[in-house]
Amino acid sequence: MNRAELAARIDHTLLKPDATAAQIREACAEARAAGCAAMCVNGGRVALARQALAGSRVAIAAVVGFPLGAMATEVKAAEAARALADGASEIDMVMQLGAFRDGDHEWVKRDVAAVVAASGAALVKVILETGLLADEEKVKAALLAVAAGAHFVKTSTGFGGGGATVADVRLLRQAVGTRARIKASGGIKDAPTALALIEAGADRLGMSATAAVLAGLA
Repeated sequence: MNRAELAARIDHTLLKPDATAAQIREACAEARAAGCAAMCVNGGRVALARQALAGSRVAIAAVVGFPLGAMATEVKAAEAARALADGASEIDMVMQLGAFRDGDHEWVKRDVAAVVAASGAALVKVILETGLLADEEKVKAALLAVAAGAHFVKTSTGFGGGGATVADVRLLRQAVGTRARIKASGGIKDAPTALALIEAGADRLGMSATAAVLAGLA
């Protein structure tokens, strides 16, 4: 895999709460220059990212319910709709972890399905926060997300409970098969890690260390 092929699988990410407009523009320029699949930003920065990426093929992904996933379903759906109106074409939403732990799987499905419905033709990725779940929970959460219409299951927010691991990606691939794609995110800092995650079954990689990862590819 060459640098262009790897970059085409990367969602370059800037989700720090204190990220300035100048930093968002710089990150968008990096994503454009590298040829990334998407630029992932907080909802309030989607319009800025749209301006910075005008004329490029880099998609804009907006996070929803981030990073806790604990807000009301109606709020998540409205957040997704606003992000799409501002220029996003992909939505990365956080699953309702508390309801999942309660065993209220119907709530989890309704939560995801509401965001999928609000997102229309946009891709929806559901963040499971795998670092907080046992293996059997990861499988169940992934299957619930897919049943609710998600296009991707995603490992982590990067803000709690650890990041992506090869074992988790492999487990998720076995669980969802070809019914959904997989995004590995959280803690991806170098090329060997990125390539190992892709080999395990990841279709996309979410990272802020894009330049370092691409530079490390022979």
